[in-house]
Order: sequence, then C-alpha cells, then structure tokens
Amino acid sequence: MADWTSWTPLPLTTSFTEQTLAETLNGGQAFRWNFLPEESCWQGVWGQYVARIRFSDKNHLLVATPANAPDTFPALAAYLRDDFDWDAAVDSLPWRSDGHLAKSLRAFPGLRILRQPFAEAVLCFLCSATKQIPQIKVMCERMAATLGNELMPGIHALPTWEQLTNASETQLRSLGLGFRAKNIKKSADLLATQPGLLERIENAPYEEAKQMLVSLPGVGEKIADCALLFGAAKLEAFPVDTWIIKVLEKRYTLEGWNPAQLSRFGRVHYGPLAGFAQQFIFSYERQHPT
Repeated sequence: MADWTSWTPLPLTTSFTEQTLAETLNGGQAFRWNFLPEESCWQGVWGQYVARIRFSDKNHLLVATPANAPDTFPALAAYLRDDFDWDAAVDSLPWRSDGHLAKSLRAFPGLRILRQPFAEAVLCFLCSATKQIPQIKVMCERMAATLGNELMPGIHALPTWEQLTNASETQLRSLGLGFRAKNIKKSADLLATQPGLLERIENAPYEEAKQMLVSLPGVGEKIADCALLFGAAKLEAFPVDTWIIKVLEKRYTLEGWNPAQLSRFGRVHYGPLAGFAQQFIFSYERQHPT
C-alpha cells in the first residue's frame, strides 16, 4: 500500500475550474494523468515525481504526495507553471478582434500550458503519430511499467532515453508501439552519440530548436511543435493536427492551406503566445465539433 501525505492546499495564482483542470491534465498535453473515481482525484507522473490532485475551489487545489518525497510539492507548482501570469497572457491574445478565440477563452477559464520534462515530452509525442490520446496513454504506460524506474508500488516513471538505448526495437514493438518503435530506438541511439543534444534544443530559440529537433528520426513539424510547446515552454510553437486543421478551415476559412502554411498563420495571427491560443481553440473544437 502506497503511503501518501494528507491533502494539502496548493494556492493558485491563476484559478482553475474543475473542467479546465481536467482539460489541462488530460487534454493532450501530457499522457500520464488518470482520474481515480474512488479517490475523486487525478493521479499523475512526470519525471521522477508522482502526485495526486483534487479540485478544491477556484483558488486552490488539494495535493497529496508520496510521504518520502517532500520535494514533490514545489516540483508540482513548477510543472503547473504557477509562477507564470496566465491571466495577463490571456489578455494579451487577440481575442478583441477574433470572436472565435474569445469564445474559446471564455469556455476554458484557467487553462494553461504545463512545463513537462523536455526529454519526456519528445518521447511521448513520438508515440502520438496517428494515435489518439487514450492510445498514447496506453503506450506510455506500457513503456513505463516495462522499462522505467519504479517510483511507488505499481507506479513507474517513463524510461529515460539512456534506458531506451538498452531496449531493442523488437521489445518496443511488443509494447504496442508499432512503427513508432523504430523511430524511438533510432532516436535513442542517436541521442546516445550526442550527449546534451536535448538540453541544447530546449535552451535554443524556437526556430533553431525546431530545426534541430526535426533531425531526430520520426520527428516532423507537428511532433516538434508539441514537444517544444509542452516540454520547453516555447509558447510561440503552434502545433497543427487534424483538430487545428478543422478549426482553421471551418472557423477561419483557410481551406486548402497545408500544415506548414497553417502553422505560420497561427504564429502570425495569434502572436508570440500562439501555442497558448492553440490550446484553447483545440480544446473548444474537441468539445464543440459541429
């Protein structure tokens, strides 16, 4: 039986709602959070940390952490980026001249972008090719359970890239990764020959970071933008997936534009926080697809 601390309030600078907490944790940014109905809470893993989160009220969350991991609480605040002024970020978006964006912002008050470990974000989004959120979560969980460090009984971290170098493509395929196994194995082997590459990518300016990241096997523009937005806090990154294509075609009449053109449009139209705006219109479209 895991030993958890008692529920402790985590004050919030920018308020969540119960809906936007769920959307932030389970809406395609990260893939290691699950709702536990018996505990009425979200349980998640990032890096070497585990936490449980329960919605308390708009200004607080209740948090339980492993009893032997006192540094989890500040790590969670950093993961949620609670030091960032999300209210000011929302106000800086062009909602005054964009009615659809304004509607999306109103629908998800408190939505934010997580700051995940960058190496982990790259791995998770390599799993995302042609897959939906529930399927990506299954792949990540299988990799963690088979190859990652055990953090608590039955709870494992995702494998590091170093650990992945010790896995074969056959073993990765046995975890249900399909063609993604080849790209993950090749990327792991490449990263082993270039120590520090992911750190250099994470710290580089957006355009340079993206150019370096797409050199990894299986990393196209969309995967790169997702990893840079959700793992490297590059809020100008504007991932274009099937949902965003639908939004921009239907709501902005951009039929016939290719993904690269749509990505450029997003960065110009929404400005330096384009990726933040993207998360609102992405979330709104998934809940209001007609």
